[in-house]
Amino acid sequence: MKQIALITGATSGIGEACARRFLAAGYRVIATGRNSARLEALKAEFADNVLTLAFDVRDREATRAALAALPADWAEVDVLVNNAGLALGLEPEYEGDFADWDAMIDTNIKGLLTVTRLVVPSMVARNRGHVINVGSVAGDAAYANGNVYCATKAAVKALTDGLRIDVAHTAVRVTLLKPGLVETNFSNIRFHGDDARADRVYEGITPLTGDDIADATLYAAQAPAHVQIAEMLILATHQANGSTIVRNT
Repeated sequence: MKQIALITGATSGIGEACARRFLAAGYRVIATGRNSARLEALKAEFADNVLTLAFDVRDREATRAALAALPADWAEVDVLVNNAGLALGLEPEYEGDFADWDAMIDTNIKGLLTVTRLVVPSMVARNRGHVINVGSVAGDAAYANGNVYCATKAAVKALTDGLRIDVAHTAVRVTLLKPGLVETNFSNIRFHGDDARADRVYEGITPLTGDDIADATLYAAQAPAHVQIAEMLILATHQANGSTIVRNT
């Protein structure tokens, strides 16, 4: 029987790249996200190897209902990729938007917690499984005007480390991925659709792609059973940390 990977935020960017990479590696994939049309397109492309669930991880009851309704032959998740997340705004903390703050905290922290709480008990009971959380280099140190987003990704690191401690008596593995500058729709969302401003984020440097992060995700998942890739920092060449980027101008 093929292993099953559940990937949140699988309709674009890193999440979609992960879904495609895991499918190519022979997994069956439960793809979740808010964009039903994108999910259905993925289902149409990969047929019976994909199960799609349309819900927003911020909605705890919708998340609970969707996962509780998994068919029996899809219910035992082998790899959980907690990818759903976003950044909104780039203002000083004292000028931040309350709605942006709520969206980031509810998605990046509470959404991740909800999915983890609903999926991991089965892994513990079966004494096998792997949780891969997509954090960020932004969780290592705050950068200018990144305040709340950086705080949410620092929380992801703390929650990942805490979960690894909590399941250390089992064979369940826990991994934190910390991508640096990745060119997806991340910046378009952050700047509320301002494409020109988003494009400037990647000027003068060759950024990472969603496929690069998907490669790292699959590598961690396919490590031998006795090997736990606890944490992986993935940066673009010419990026030293979250705020030090040398651009070719």
